[in-house]
Amino acid sequence: MMAPVCPVGTYPASVSSGFSSATAGAPAALAQLGQQAARPEPGIDAARLRVAVLRLSRRLRKHDLAGLTPSQLSTLASVGKDGPVRLGDLAATERIAPSTLTRLVNVLESRGYLVREPAPDDARAYLVTVTDAGREVLECIREEATSMLTDILRTLPADQLAALDAALPALEQLAGSG
Repeated sequence: MMAPVCPVGTYPASVSSGFSSATAGAPAALAQLGQQAARPEPGIDAARLRVAVLRLSRRLRKHDLAGLTPSQLSTLASVGKDGPVRLGDLAATERIAPSTLTRLVNVLESRGYLVREPAPDDARAYLVTVTDAGREVLECIREEATSMLTDILRTLPADQLAALDAALPALEQLAGSG
């Protein structure tokens, strides 16, 4: 029986460490899986982890985000973290198209959370900086989300809290912030 082939740009629920005749003419994305076969399989259920992370993320977003969408909040938080940043670099950080970023920045700028100024060393580029109002909104949202997560963590037994604490470096690395 042949395993279903995922369309390019999607990932299988679990990674197989072997080759079969069915993968002989597979697209490049599947061929890369074979190159990764030398790596040991992670001892974790990736699908279960994905669902848990998504559900926790959804729970943490169920509070007032100052009227911001998750994409707007992510953009504002990136500018707040990275300081004055070029639009192109911000689009790369957010992993979105420059045109999408421009729309997000326009909204945040109209609300007074960001300011866009010409880059001093490149007349074609613009730098985006968070305003005092943007910093206040970010701090309020961070405090509320942290408080909410703290309340959720209080429901866990000590052994599960210790396991989460031990997993933080790996989770940070997976999230791209470690």
